[in-house]
Amino acid sequence: MADNTSPETGRAREPGRPPFPGKAAVFGWILFDWASQPYFTLVTTFVFAPYFAASVAETPVEGQALWGYAAAAAGLVVALLSPVLGAVADAGGRRKRWLLSFSAMLVAGCAALWFAVPGSSLAVPLALGGFMLAGVGAEFAIVFTNAMMPDLVPRTRLGRLSGQSWAVGYAGGLVSLVLVLGFLAASPQTGRTLLGILPAFGLDPGEGARVSGPLSALWYAVFVLPLFLFVPDRPLRTHLRDAIATGLGRLTATLSDARAHHDTIMFLAANMAYKDGLVALFAFGGIYAAGTLGWGTIEIGLFGILLTVTGTLGALIGGWLDDRLGPKPVLVGALAMLIVCSMAIVSIGSDSILFFIPVAQQTGAPLFSTLPEIAYLVFGGVIGACAGPLQSASRTMMIRVSPPDRITEFFGLFALSGKATSFIGPLAVAALTTYAQSQRVGISVIVVLLAIGMVLLARVKAA
Repeated sequence: MADNTSPETGRAREPGRPPFPGKAAVFGWILFDWASQPYFTLVTTFVFAPYFAASVAETPVEGQALWGYAAAAAGLVVALLSPVLGAVADAGGRRKRWLLSFSAMLVAGCAALWFAVPGSSLAVPLALGGFMLAGVGAEFAIVFTNAMMPDLVPRTRLGRLSGQSWAVGYAGGLVSLVLVLGFLAASPQTGRTLLGILPAFGLDPGEGARVSGPLSALWYAVFVLPLFLFVPDRPLRTHLRDAIATGLGRLTATLSDARAHHDTIMFLAANMAYKDGLVALFAFGGIYAAGTLGWGTIEIGLFGILLTVTGTLGALIGGWLDDRLGPKPVLVGALAMLIVCSMAIVSIGSDSILFFIPVAQQTGAPLFSTLPEIAYLVFGGVIGACAGPLQSASRTMMIRVSPPDRITEFFGLFALSGKATSFIGPLAVAALTTYAQSQRVGISVIVVLLAIGMVLLARVKAA
């Protein structure tokens, strides 16, 4: 009887699959989330985005709208090109050369954010241009690293691998956020950081927020190295010109053949809807708090710390539940909680909760002492705990509804469904915000997108 065990790991492997790589490769792959998460935590959510809306743009409403249009434009580029690039790379074999190019885009875009100085005629274009360049690079890089996952561990451990990587990513976001708030970003009122000290390097409050860009760039450049060093790449199969022709042909065939797979199509549609809602939720959660509750960098940063802590725990627990119960129950439970908490977030105003219940405003109140602020923290913490399992279980769910011998091809469709309409959520938020001149009305579309995703997911039968 043939030995079906990986000599590097001692774990059983699927028939026909090459030996799984050792622990160093798994570690290098997981560390990618640690490397990339500060961009999402510091730039797109908790530090730079609210700073842009409050200090760089003319008004918070205009800032939210401009940020939404920029996010939509970047999402459209990713939607149009990611499945094509994925198919071409799959046909050509090697993934790391593509990953290196998109990593360079992420680093360059983040570094450019430092130069978005308020009052400068170039501040808005630099901020939005750097954000879009970094966003496109980050999302393309994720497409290629996700495709590596089935080659790293057996199918029975995919849930834990996915959950662990999300948890490590949240931890990376947490550490980077504590670093910025504790040593670099100061409160405009006190001139001191969260630790009560003057900002390092003599940074003023605005510079403390802008430094989140180059810090994210440096962080990524350092911590992505283990992936390039330890994760094995696929061998070169063909040259670029032939890979383009082969890849486009395979992509066309895959899209055509996928119509015969009902559960796959339904899941891809569900993933498309709830990912749009999740993208918008994290893109505008900090901006909404800045405009509605008047939170500054310190308050939003502490809120981010809370979300990353609950997100880390949620991702670890979700990965364990994924391997025990399957990904669909994890997805349904996470979506249900996200819908409830998103509705609660929308109901919070500076002087009210649940839309109509008035709350007395307090001038000079201590940090997070008002009822709307406390409610925002509670519901935000639950959102953080559910977002990690939702994203982690989505990757393993895709494997469950894909033909076992075509998982890599179907991951291309998964990337398409996650990005094809990723601009719709931010665009809808931006358009509704502009039309109603209300941040609350603008982000209400998030609830609709999450609900659509849950309805579609209910029709999927997972293996």
